[in-house]
Amino acid sequence: MNDTHPAIAVAELMRLLMDVHLMEWDEAWEITRNTMAYTNHTLLPEALEMWPVSMFRRLLPRILDIIYEINARFIVEISQRWPGDNDRIARMSLIQEGREPMVRMAYLAIVGSFSVNGVAALHSKLLREGLFRDFAEMWPKKFNNKTNGVTQRRWLAACNKGLAKLITEKIGDAWITNLSELEKLKEFADDPGFHKAWRSVKLANKVKLARAVQKKTGVVVDPGTLFDVQVKRIHEYKRQFLNVLHAVYLYDRIRRDIDVVPRTIVIGGKAAPGYVMAKNVIKCINNVARVINTDPAMEDKLQLIFYPDYNVSAMEVICPAADLSEQISTAGKEASGTGNMKFMMNGAVTIGTLDGANVEIREAVGNENFFLFGLTVDEIAELRGQYNPRAIIDSDKDFSRVVQLLQSGHFSRFEADVFGPMIQSILEPSDPWMTAADFRSFVDMQTAAAEAYCDVEHWTRMSILNTAASGRFSTDRTMRDYNEDIWRVEPISLPKR
Repeated sequence: MNDTHPAIAVAELMRLLMDVHLMEWDEAWEITRNTMAYTNHTLLPEALEMWPVSMFRRLLPRILDIIYEINARFIVEISQRWPGDNDRIARMSLIQEGREPMVRMAYLAIVGSFSVNGVAALHSKLLREGLFRDFAEMWPKKFNNKTNGVTQRRWLAACNKGLAKLITEKIGDAWITNLSELEKLKEFADDPGFHKAWRSVKLANKVKLARAVQKKTGVVVDPGTLFDVQVKRIHEYKRQFLNVLHAVYLYDRIRRDIDVVPRTIVIGGKAAPGYVMAKNVIKCINNVARVINTDPAMEDKLQLIFYPDYNVSAMEVICPAADLSEQISTAGKEASGTGNMKFMMNGAVTIGTLDGANVEIREAVGNENFFLFGLTVDEIAELRGQYNPRAIIDSDKDFSRVVQLLQSGHFSRFEADVFGPMIQSILEPSDPWMTAADFRSFVDMQTAAAEAYCDVEHWTRMSILNTAASGRFSTDRTMRDYNEDIWRVEPISLPKR
């Protein structure tokens, strides 16, 4: 079960086994619990998806009867394990009581499965220690990790033919089916000739993206600038707004005649139809971009692009061209991410928090080849209750100037207070994304990344080593892990052509 949307399958399988195949409860439950497995994909509230009991009663009354019976038997199990612990029973019950009783679909998935996994090491740890702690205490062996992957056949061989050809010329083509072969590239990390060829491929990809940007937006971008890219679903926890704050910071510095490393910031993604704040972020990006891209003082120094109608086809052009990969979610909020893997595989260097698969990417490539910033999960937990974003902004002159520029209407003439909700959200002590807390760390690490980019040979070496270390992030490895621990099916040998 891929997240909780199909969790009803637990009760439906029970219905089929009992009502159609005439099995007794115990036999049907044994089959169900040895058939179902649940993969969780988010630590956000949607991980705890709940459906109204009234809806079940109206549409699926037999399914609701089965869920109630599963829950009654489960509560007996809890009571046997923790006698008299009624608080635990209330926490773990499949039914959340209240004015509108709800079925906790994630809990149904856990109770009805033999395996529960997260999709990155940190994510799985946080599931066990936080979101599903009670269940992990009850069934510790049920919980495991399966880190996500991406397929190199699309995200390198197909979308970056120039780099794929260069790699194959050096180490052969076995990497196409065994991505760990890319480790052989480490032998060429200090080879001047290979460096030159590597940069040539990257420049060609950046020229291709620059053409696509001009066609889509009319903005001419310089392929010689640092291509700083963040493309993903628009969401507050992914903190596209933090990226915008940095763009305004750079704009302000240039306006004050302070030198910056020339940079093109590309942001792309879509917002859910009803997600007002996400749509506000898109509006903000476009407003700031309009001012930056039409200001003569920014020429050859800074451009901000919102890539319209972002989709997989766009990513196939964007990914090979990226120099810097923005993976800046609030620590503890991103389950894994896969864009981070695609960018790494194509030689982009990551700037990111210790969140999701970033932790494993940094471990694979080495601390020196990853730009780390921001609070950790534990530091965020410690700061809760005493977080004062206004004090943080007031104590940082750069941050104060950025907020003042946004509040002044400089980027929103004739649209009074259009950025008000976003600014107010980061000023709240209850801000779950702690954007203000990470601003200074983010800006300082962006400066470090820009300085590293100016050292051409050093940056090229970092880029090569990122690709070389991406072997563990192939879907081939992910599927092997799932098969060994969960699916347990025999591989089929295809006949030779």
